[in-house]
Amino acid sequence: MLGGMRELLLVIGNRNFSSWSLRAWLAIEQTGAPFELEQIWFDEDEDRARRLRRSPAGKVPILLHGDLTVWDSLAIVEYLAELFPEAGLWPVERAAHARARSLCSEMHSGFFALREELPMNCRAKKPARDRSPAVAADIARVIALWDETRREFGAGGDFLFGRRTAADAFFAPVASRFRTYSIPLDGAAGAYCQAILSMPAMRAWLEAAQTEGHDVPAYGDKT
Repeated sequence: MLGGMRELLLVIGNRNFSSWSLRAWLAIEQTGAPFELEQIWFDEDEDRARRLRRSPAGKVPILLHGDLTVWDSLAIVEYLAELFPEAGLWPVERAAHARARSLCSEMHSGFFALREELPMNCRAKKPARDRSPAVAADIARVIALWDETRREFGAGGDFLFGRRTAADAFFAPVASRFRTYSIPLDGAAGAYCQAILSMPAMRAWLEAAQTEGHDVPAYGDKT
């Protein structure tokens, strides 16, 4: 227990739909630290009442550490990286560290078409089809980022910076989306996507999503 503070508590939403929850969960899981988990179902919290009791933002994920509340996945990752530097959530080398932060920030603030048209739905499997120009551009940008980062920093391992970092947590929901919507991948991007989906932590999340129930029709209707 750090500085007399109680154990960490991570608040997440539906595993099947909450991409931001997945990012924070993968990050805290990477630290190896003990933590409690609280799940708030979107379909049972439509007015965000339970989420608002945990954070004024009314969104998940939320990290609680004693009297401290940290909300937003990027802020949670930053806090965990400071709390557990030995976990290696950020690469040590300066250029790699800067690239990892840039990747997470771009993922955090961009790719709006991909989010809107290809929402995370771990339980679904959609056939391949032509996508809108905006989604196609987002997909091309993701693949370019993966290819470039693997080429420049990925020697010595299967992840973007060789070993697993926060950047992989931020792109894990994209790998899930690519599987759900049958987005064709090959080469380095295909291998990286498979490495993400094969992580024990990612497999555990996807398996839990299969049985948790609590469908949200607005997400399930996407094709």
